[in-house]
Amino acid sequence: MNKLQRGVFWNLFSRKDVELNYLLRRSFSISSHPVRDLASKDGELRVFIVAGEVSGDIIGSRFMDSLRKLSPFPVRFAGVGGYLMSKQGLNSLFPMEDISVMGIWELLPHLNNFRVQLKQTVQAALSFQPHVVLTVDSKGFSFRFLKYLRAKCIEQGIVSPKHFHYVSPSFWAWKGGEARIKGLSEFIDHVLCILPFEAEICKLNGIAATFVGHPTLEDMIELKEKGASGEIQGNGEEFRSEHGIASGSTVISLLPGSRVQEVTRMLPIFSNTMELLKDAFGELVTVVHIAPNQYVKDYISKAVCKWPVPVVMVSGGSPSMKYKSFSASRVALCTSGTVAVELQLARLPCVVAYRAHLLTEWVIRSKAKVPYISLPNILLKSATIPEALFQGCTPSKLASLVRELVHNENLREQQIAAAAKVIELLSPGKGLINNSTHLETSHALPNSVSSMIAALTVLQS
Repeated sequence: MNKLQRGVFWNLFSRKDVELNYLLRRSFSISSHPVRDLASKDGELRVFIVAGEVSGDIIGSRFMDSLRKLSPFPVRFAGVGGYLMSKQGLNSLFPMEDISVMGIWELLPHLNNFRVQLKQTVQAALSFQPHVVLTVDSKGFSFRFLKYLRAKCIEQGIVSPKHFHYVSPSFWAWKGGEARIKGLSEFIDHVLCILPFEAEICKLNGIAATFVGHPTLEDMIELKEKGASGEIQGNGEEFRSEHGIASGSTVISLLPGSRVQEVTRMLPIFSNTMELLKDAFGELVTVVHIAPNQYVKDYISKAVCKWPVPVVMVSGGSPSMKYKSFSASRVALCTSGTVAVELQLARLPCVVAYRAHLLTEWVIRSKAKVPYISLPNILLKSATIPEALFQGCTPSKLASLVRELVHNENLREQQIAAAAKVIELLSPGKGLINNSTHLETSHALPNSVSSMIAALTVLQS
């Protein structure tokens, strides 16, 4: 072996040695003790939780409430969240809205702030010394945070807390996406999945996962709806009376989104759509739903002053008012997102719309392997809900779809009938919670409560 060959050999050996050393350090740095044992030793359960979206704030707040009810130890939280999580006692490191950005081009202006907030969040987690770290959706920020936090623990030679991620990323929807799931095991120990097929995909790719059910179904529990069909019926007549809406008026619910970027893009399109529809009905009234995001609220409040039709604004922070307005509506026009499931619960026929920056749209068109964007259509594998996407999302196209859905009873009945199937698919298996033999609790644990199943999974890990 000449000098050059020996140099290459030792260089390769050194690289493998470094990789092996990293893997060994990583395997020994992750806590192998059950969460309950760690909490018992310290006399409290410390959870560092991060949410970056309005939907994540709802999920996070319900998880916090459920964990407190189930835990035999006092629970202390730290991290990042929104208004609802603050009501559960979380003192957020910074406003959740600061990391609520979706898309590729849309993210670029915020990169420097993201780096600062990422560093701040990692440092806060290390100082808090949590037994559990839970991130909720927002994979762009969440995954970087979990990855850097684990790397810091390995670098400092300290035991890493167990990492949970609530809401599996939809890698299954993208070409080559399942291969990316394998990489999650480097910094995520368990995924809490909200779609029925995701847990199996995660397990096949080497990462522990549990299907906990879709969190939106908890609206039924919160509003004390007992119907076996999984339907929420608000008092539509009461809503009309409260807002002075005549009985013969056609009411359309508009849901432009929860992020500032998508609302500023979608609301003008919705406004122009209403301009085209205002003469199609005897009297048209729109109900604009505002996500609990101050930036979004400020923007919508100013924008609707110039609308061509009467507007009633409804706060997304009030589930009761939201479902009452749904019941008062003939149809809904919504930006693609979690709200599509809420409309299924309300059995309100809808049209789904979506626009983004041209670069983001190009990536979606070239990389997506599912033909639909709305969750009900993906689950049913059919275009039950009409979708207007990308360059096809125009006021004239939306007006045509909405007009047809208002007048065509057959299309309406198809959506309403399909909604029951969607809700059934999103519900966790019966008895999932009650199968536990390791947790003593006096609280009733409804099978349909996603947050309870998620909290129980974390406690028993």
